[in-house]
Amino acid sequence: MAANEKIQAIAHDLLTAFQIGTLPTALVQVFIRRNIDVPSKHWTWTNRTVGILRGHVYAAGFRQWEQLGRHVKKGEHAFYILAPKLKKEEGEDGADGSDQLVLVGYQPIAVFGYLQTYGEPLPGAEDEPAFIDALPLIEVARAWDLSVGTYAIADNPKALGYFAPGVGIGLATENLAVWAHELVHAADQRLGTFTGRGIDSEVVAQLGASVLLECLGHSDKSDPGGTYRYIEGYCKEHDRKVLPVCTELLERTCRCVAHLLDEAERLAGELAQVQAVA
Repeated sequence: MAANEKIQAIAHDLLTAFQIGTLPTALVQVFIRRNIDVPSKHWTWTNRTVGILRGHVYAAGFRQWEQLGRHVKKGEHAFYILAPKLKKEEGEDGADGSDQLVLVGYQPIAVFGYLQTYGEPLPGAEDEPAFIDALPLIEVARAWDLSVGTYAIADNPKALGYFAPGVGIGLATENLAVWAHELVHAADQRLGTFTGRGIDSEVVAQLGASVLLECLGHSDKSDPGGTYRYIEGYCKEHDRKVLPVCTELLERTCRCVAHLLDEAERLAGELAQVQAVA
């Protein structure tokens, strides 16, 4: 069976399961908890997102890293966050008699990510690269110049993951279905059909994630039950029915999955050629 036919067959099997109700229980989410005390833990979520989108979950200023026993590697370039700029207001004291400070603007602060430094380890931080490196199709995300990082669910409880077009993917859970969902968003964007966080893009990403994981042999992680409930929630919000919406978006979904698998095959072929020459 050709690859595209296999993708179509898996997608239709899922839709049949939706129709007759033979869906397994949703997989339990295993959240990534990062309680590492590093300066970026205390930043605003906006500033932390700036770091995550550059591939840095843990970050600090040059001197702050030195206080933690780490040093910035030679040749590394800083990225910038915005810190409040405060000024003492003349003649004004706070309720406790201290100086009254007022916000007069914001100023850029140069910071560096954990992977841009060396020295004393941060307990738990070393686990992250190994987890990310083991993700299926991570080579595709990197070939597309997408940074991949993690964050604690408490920092953004409304999202188990996110995709920022042309920039990166963030994960708050080790569930492969979430990773596949964001990766399908990336494929959708590269194909020019991504429309943001509307119902169409979310249905394509969630249905595509289940199809993709089935194609990759991760049937135990494809979570069709969770996929159905996720899509059902969006359909209820828009007064739509699940099966017609999924059927309408089936071709677009399969194109996204095929694009990811084709990219993985192309990259594997390039690697094989390099190894053959070496």
